[in-house]
Amino acid sequence: MDSSDQRRKRKRILRQSYSPHHFLSVRSLVMCFSFFTSLCLLSYTTPFRSSAYRPVQVVSSLSLLSSSISRKVKSVQDFDGSLLPLKIESRVFFPDHVLLLVGGGKLEKSGAEELECVYYGKFDSIDNGDFDKKNVFSVDEYDGFRSIVRCPLPPVNYSSVVNLKRRGKNGILGEKVGFGVDSQTVNSWENVAYEATLDGDTAIVFVKGLNLRPDRESDPSQFRCHFGLGKWGRSGRFMFTTKALTAAQEVVRCSLPKSISRNPDKAQGIRVTVGATPHVRNRAHKRVLVPSVVKIFDSGPVDKKRSLGVKYELCVCTMVWNQAPAIREWMTYHSWLGVERWFIYDNNSDDGLDEVIQELDLENYNVTRHVWPWIKTQEAGFSHCAVRAKDECNWISFMDVDEYFYFPYSTPGHQNFRALGYASQNSLRALVANFSSSSSAIGEIRTSCHSFGPSGLNSPPPQGVTVGYTCRLQSPERHKSIIRPDALDTTLLNVVHHFHLRKGFEYLNLPQSTAIINHYKYQVWEVFRAKFYRRVATYVADWQENQNEGSRDRAPGLGTEAIEPPDWPQKFCEIWDTGLRDFVFTNLADPSTGLLPWVRHSAD
Repeated sequence: MDSSDQRRKRKRILRQSYSPHHFLSVRSLVMCFSFFTSLCLLSYTTPFRSSAYRPVQVVSSLSLLSSSISRKVKSVQDFDGSLLPLKIESRVFFPDHVLLLVGGGKLEKSGAEELECVYYGKFDSIDNGDFDKKNVFSVDEYDGFRSIVRCPLPPVNYSSVVNLKRRGKNGILGEKVGFGVDSQTVNSWENVAYEATLDGDTAIVFVKGLNLRPDRESDPSQFRCHFGLGKWGRSGRFMFTTKALTAAQEVVRCSLPKSISRNPDKAQGIRVTVGATPHVRNRAHKRVLVPSVVKIFDSGPVDKKRSLGVKYELCVCTMVWNQAPAIREWMTYHSWLGVERWFIYDNNSDDGLDEVIQELDLENYNVTRHVWPWIKTQEAGFSHCAVRAKDECNWISFMDVDEYFYFPYSTPGHQNFRALGYASQNSLRALVANFSSSSSAIGEIRTSCHSFGPSGLNSPPPQGVTVGYTCRLQSPERHKSIIRPDALDTTLLNVVHHFHLRKGFEYLNLPQSTAIINHYKYQVWEVFRAKFYRRVATYVADWQENQNEGSRDRAPGLGTEAIEPPDWPQKFCEIWDTGLRDFVFTNLADPSTGLLPWVRHSAD
């Protein structure tokens, strides 16, 4: 065969070998192989909630260890052995505990007995069952997406990444981890976005670590809010950014992205944080995102009045820690004076406060307990409460559970703000309602406080603080406020005792002849010493700190150690004042038994 015939034959073979049909069949095989390979990889790296799921845990850079640790988690199971979607979403490292935010389902408070906190050392192996464990401090509800688990701090030289395990039926941990782990990051409480809420077409984000000046509005141009559905930094496509409108203390207000403001329901569950652009020598540097544990959550209407658009005339908001023995007397008394709605911000109580609040709510006191796990954030908590109350309340009082409004006998010369004579039931509500109808410019009503001492007692008075403590200092100290939520400045600036108001509104100081607050500040030592644990206000030094020892926020001459002075029962006693005691017995005691309602309840 000549060379030309051979060339023609090779061309025919090549055309047959690389025909379009042949090429498509090869490409199809390659695509199928790639698809199955990807599927296998996904099944290994993506949490499908299967018992065969084995992701790798990587310790955060915030680990207490000098070297990194990685381990395999064997499975995700619930307490009965079936599949469970619960996962640890975030961790926050506090000075005295580690807070775990657990998503995927609701944990009951009783679950603390079924869980253990797990800690890994440098040479521990989870496959061999090597780890340390401690009892859970507490379990609590949080928002509509997550629960809270509080764990003790890790032992020395252990990882800061605290995990959870279920207890075995015999009290020994099994091999299987009870929760999937979504993130190994441990957030420092010194630098984290910790809470957020909606206010109209804006989002309000609460942030630690911005280091803004107290009681001052800051320049908002250096801040942005970032919204997204996934993990930060995983994909910029899922993030919206809006400008900050105001910034003050720990509160940054931003406009909502347009897609969310048109339909606020879309905001439910969205993550949000704040980005800051630091300026050094008048030069802007790269924007830095603050670590965040925040998901936006709006619980919606909680009672019929709110759902119908009808507001309560008078509400009260407070932040408490372990005030279960005191809260019933305080709420019963002020409900008699006309308080219609209660917001209790629970700051990590472990004394059964939640059970007392549930009882009071069942008794129609219209009280809501809001879990607020963030320490030393009273100002931020009150700002958050003011936003919540705006749709429910015409007026809201910010006060502590050891503070009681008292109306002295009104003489003919003191009738500007209330009726002549003794105060009657609902007098406090009538007083604020009078301002609602007569003066649209008053946005805040301030009332002076008288500080009461132990009054010679060595143990808590069995009939309550209003009856037991009757000796006080002569001159009033500070004041507390009742505010109109719609009159507040958009910064929500407050210094606990009072808020900044919008232009056009002003505050009013009530004369002491009209109303006074009895502040049972210096109670018997076993009650007072609890103040040394921690104070709730952000910008007030704790009692054990050697700062501002001469301030009125502290006990004069007490020092920084919780050591009872020998003359404590006689301290802070300059004037005997039985006005509120007599008022309480006259108006609230049972006519047949003489028992006060909070005493009668404890006796039942």
